[in-house]
Amino acid sequence: MLQSPAPGAAGEECLLLVHIRKVVGRVTYRTCEECAKGVITDVVIDGSFRDSGLGTRALSHLRSRYPGVTWRATDGHRLTRDLLHRIRIPRVATEAPCSHLRSAAAAGSAG
Repeated sequence: MLQSPAPGAAGEECLLLVHIRKVVGRVTYRTCEECAKGVITDVVIDGSFRDSGLGTRALSHLRSRYPGVTWRATDGHRLTRDLLHRIRIPRVATEAPCSHLRSAAAAGSAG
């Protein structure tokens, strides 16, 4: 698993899921350490790795990397819903970032 800035999205980060030097998935997310909140905006895993436990390990990695952060998710794909349900991350209909994330995103798009 490798951390990377999310391409084209201010304030988002990506956790790349790698298997034998090939990216087989990614988790895109935002965090605010001031509010201790995190939002998972996208989870993509190649078909051959969907039932391998890779998604569960990736989201567990995020929880350990950001202890004390309360996670939510916005993605509504069936794969993601099932995964989030299994590891008890609630889904929200739309992302409502905290004021810190909104001002960081605005500053990133202005510069």
